[in-house]
Amino acid sequence: MKNKNSKTEKQPMGKGFRKALAVYVALALMLTVFSTTAFAADDPLQVVNNLSDFIFGLIRAIGLILLGFGIVQIGLSLKSHDPSQRANGFLTLAGGVIITFAKEILTLITG
Repeated sequence: MKNKNSKTEKQPMGKGFRKALAVYVALALMLTVFSTTAFAADDPLQVVNNLSDFIFGLIRAIGLILLGFGIVQIGLSLKSHDPSQRANGFLTLAGGVIITFAKEILTLITG
């Protein structure tokens, strides 16, 4: 049973929250209203090739990030004279090279 004296108060929304909500609703509305239909190519094999190129582009970007991180790790290990960090840096560098050139390696293997 509810007590007559107890009131349930609603928390007022702040101006920042209202503004963020309005921007979110406007963005969602624009994305649904102004979307265009994407037409695929006539050749289904071309669609698969485009998707493959896109995915390998993402993989190459990740490989380049790992390459950069490996170089930074090697540089920091040379400064601090830490052999375990140097080994991890070289492993990260080697992994970044392999991931960056994954498409070319696969083409060499498959012929």
